[in-house]
Amino acid sequence: MNVFVYRDSDDRLIATTLQPYATSGEFAFLEVKQVNSIGAFMDWGMEKDILVPFSEQPNKMQEGRSYVVFIYTDEITNRMVASAKINKFIERDEIDLHTNDVVDLLIYSETDKGFNAIINNLYVGLIYKNEIFDNIRIGDKVKGFVKQIREDQKIDLSLQKAGFELVDDVKWKILNILKEKNGFLPLNDNSTPEEIKRELQISKKAFKKAIGALYKERLVKLGEKGIELIQK
Repeated sequence: MNVFVYRDSDDRLIATTLQPYATSGEFAFLEVKQVNSIGAFMDWGMEKDILVPFSEQPNKMQEGRSYVVFIYTDEITNRMVASAKINKFIERDEIDLHTNDVVDLLIYSETDKGFNAIINNLYVGLIYKNEIFDNIRIGDKVKGFVKQIREDQKIDLSLQKAGFELVDDVKWKILNILKEKNGFLPLNDNSTPEEIKRELQISKKAFKKAIGALYKERLVKLGEKGIELIQK
C-alpha cells in the first residue's frame, strides 16, 4: 500500500492513502477554500487544507480563487505550508537546460509580452504571445521546448518544436486534417496568419514550410482556392 505521510495541526504524523496535488519542493495551481485571521487555506487534495500565511502572499488571497504557489516544509513547525511569492523559490544561477530540451511547464502569470511559466519545478521562462497558437491559461500544465537561454540567464520557451522536427509534426497534422475534411483545405500562401491560426493552430511560417515539403513529396496539390490531397 502506498501512503503519504505528513504532520497535522497537532504535530502528529499522519499516514493517508490520499495523494496531494503537489508536495514539498513543487509548484501547484490550487484553489483557496477559506481565509481567516492567520492566512489562506488551499485545497491540495488532502483532508486538511494547506496554509498560505499572510506573510507569503504578495496580494491578499480571495476565497474561491486559484493561485500558483510553492509548497515547502516550514523549518520551525516541520509542517508543509505554501507560498505565493514565486520568485523566492526560483533557481536563477545554475541553469541545467539546453536549447531544444523538452520541459514540463506550469503557466503562472501573463504579461504584455506573453506568459511566464515555471520550468521543471525549478526555473522560469517566457512564452511570447506571437508564438502561441493554442489557448492557454494560468494554471495550465503543458509540455514545451527551450528556445534559447540568453546571456542574462533568462529563458525563452516555445510550445512547438524547432526546425525540421516542427516541419514533420506540422506535415502530419495537415495531412490528418485534410483526410478529415474530404481532402481539401481552403488555405494557401495568400491566407492570412489569422486564418491559418484559426484552422490549424500554427504560424504562417510553419504552414508554408510544411506545405512546401508536402508539395515536393507530391502529397498535395496547391491551387488558388486551397490545398488538395493527392490520393495514393
